[in-house]
Amino acid sequence: MKEEMSPMERVLSTLSFEEPDHVPFFLLLTVQGAREVGVSIKEYYSNPEYVARAQLRMQERYGHDCLYSFYYAALELEAWGGKAIFYEDGPTNAGRPVISSFEEIESLEAPSVPDTRKLQKVLETTAILKENVGDEIPIIGVVMSPFSLPVMQLGFSSYLDLIYEAPEHFEALMQANEDFCVEWANAQLEAGATAICYFDPVSSTTIMPREMYLKTGFEVAKRTLAKIKGPTGTHMASGRSLPILGDLIKTGTSIVGTSTLEDLAEVKKACEKQVTVMGNLNAIEMCRWTPETAESAVRTAISKAASGGGFILSDNHGEIPWQVPHEVLMDLSKAVKKWGRYPGEKTNE
Repeated sequence: MKEEMSPMERVLSTLSFEEPDHVPFFLLLTVQGAREVGVSIKEYYSNPEYVARAQLRMQERYGHDCLYSFYYAALELEAWGGKAIFYEDGPTNAGRPVISSFEEIESLEAPSVPDTRKLQKVLETTAILKENVGDEIPIIGVVMSPFSLPVMQLGFSSYLDLIYEAPEHFEALMQANEDFCVEWANAQLEAGATAICYFDPVSSTTIMPREMYLKTGFEVAKRTLAKIKGPTGTHMASGRSLPILGDLIKTGTSIVGTSTLEDLAEVKKACEKQVTVMGNLNAIEMCRWTPETAESAVRTAISKAASGGGFILSDNHGEIPWQVPHEVLMDLSKAVKKWGRYPGEKTNE
């Protein structure tokens, strides 16, 4: 049995395509932190110390291998002048689009990260986490990809019209969004984030045909990731990645999140020794999992993808729903400890 590693050592080992002491496990918890500190979700995100305190407590309780400084996706819309909609029992959503016509794009200016209080709160949380854990536990920051952010900026239907019917305006929006994304990602890294999760669901073949992706999201990702001054992982937020895995590898990303709709063994084979696979536990189904279901899901995922390193067990969406019970999260943690020793055999602990 290998000597016990820190979460950072464990993750770095698997990223190097080596087998660490046991399979790395990311519980990407967000709104659960409000329960942890006993406040509403809206109040929770108003105080950077609340978020940091909850992340530290939850990591200690469940024993997973990361801290997640992500607040909510609509935070970036707020930075562009939009509004977020808060709920009592679920993730924060985006309000109305902030761009009403394609012509407005030409005069659009990216928000300044230092001058945007909402973004500064995330940086404060990140700094608190870094002060508490140093280099022992990875801190995962998040950006919306420049290619996916316009779903909130314009609305889905209008954005698809922009991509297909107004290429010049599309390129202007990508330039503004890329400038913002790079500044935002690098600010998080400077504040103490270990790596950046690049959420890019519109690039998924669940939404975008590969032929169009290669002309759009692929080029955007190559330009953007090259300017981010730290490691990145690309996540499709439940969307399929297998048909474009070879393309995603060419963007320079280090990790690829995979959908529960895809077979982990196939994804792992396609990624072998090129990028690390992260996934793909069904976060929606978790809401009604029994201890036996949780153990079976963990064991199956590990058996399919853990061998040889290059695998991080996680959910398929990049965020655990509010409705997933604490008991299920504990069941997942226990199952990882039970089955996570390489080569996927049950530990005697």
